[in-house]
Amino acid sequence: MELPAERQQEPPALTEAAAEFLSLIGPEELERCLFAETLEMVAAGDQPKDRAGGQWWVAARWAPYERAGEPVRSCLLVQAGSCSRQDGVPCSSTLKAYVTPQLETLEQEEQERLELRAHPVERRTHMVSHQHGMTVTTTLQEGEAELQCRSFSYSRAELRGLLSEGASLLLLRVLACQRAVPPGLIFPAIDTEGHLCTSSYRALGIQQQAVGSAEAEVFVIERAVHTGVGISTVWHSSFLPSGRLARRVQVGCPILVLLQDESVLGETGGVEPQPLFPKQPLDWEEDIQLWSWFLDRKEELQASHAAYIQQHPKLRALLADFLQALLLQQPHDPVSFATQFFTPFAHQQPPGTPFTSTGTASPLPSTPPHHHSPANGE
Repeated sequence: MELPAERQQEPPALTEAAAEFLSLIGPEELERCLFAETLEMVAAGDQPKDRAGGQWWVAARWAPYERAGEPVRSCLLVQAGSCSRQDGVPCSSTLKAYVTPQLETLEQEEQERLELRAHPVERRTHMVSHQHGMTVTTTLQEGEAELQCRSFSYSRAELRGLLSEGASLLLLRVLACQRAVPPGLIFPAIDTEGHLCTSSYRALGIQQQAVGSAEAEVFVIERAVHTGVGISTVWHSSFLPSGRLARRVQVGCPILVLLQDESVLGETGGVEPQPLFPKQPLDWEEDIQLWSWFLDRKEELQASHAAYIQQHPKLRALLADFLQALLLQQPHDPVSFATQFFTPFAHQQPPGTPFTSTGTASPLPSTPPHHHSPANGE
């Protein structure tokens, strides 16, 4: 395990403004960010159009995150990728990140590949959090050369408020939907080499930009990643009111990411209402399966009741005597009558009346006559 050189310096700190903004992001803001979009990659400025081109896409949705020995967690799955040509050379990139609703990264995998004919280059960066902090592993494969692998470990204190690339894509959508960026929004981040750095966000205002053949009002946000050696990488991203990306450009890069689909201009960015499904009346007697369950349960109960009566043959005589006395006496309070009738059959007098009574006097004497007892002498 290699210790990064930046460890000797004070780690980048999360600003108070950034910490407060993270704490205010709720489920409603995140729901507006859960969609997929695809944009075109074109050459910038006067660059020949045939020297560049391709697609860039990003998607976010809820997904379960599983790890051996830990319970399954519900989190946000952010996936992004691109496939293009730069100066005639095919290149591609992919991103897959599992992020909590608090924008904490559980795991992230990035891959970049440059298809040089005689010397292809592939770079991978893998981040995974654990109880002590996070481990970052970077690999670099250049042609037939030996694979270069480096691994770094960071503590939780160093990673407070860390914003990975996947979490940054979600944060940009949240900022775009709010059409505002608080001042001093600076987070710790990790660069492509696996070292700690900082990422900052600021608003560049509202502008008019072309979307296909139409004109749209966009909110522009600048994101900058500042490394420890003083080199900064800057992106300008233009967003529609719905939070969808209209334009993305890396300063100094000859490739632009542009939205060409004009159909998304009418979207408001609100959570789409769920279709209403009216409650359908349930006619269980017409449902073959429910009717079959009913008949099976009915037969099961009838068999259980019959077996119980067969095991206790004195029940019939006892109930017959009670009904006979009840119909002959016809008391105004059947509950009190039943209490008085069945009291002699109890081995012990219960403390209190087990039934609700109307308070009227019982038509029976305190000790029932002998002829009210069951005929079998029970």
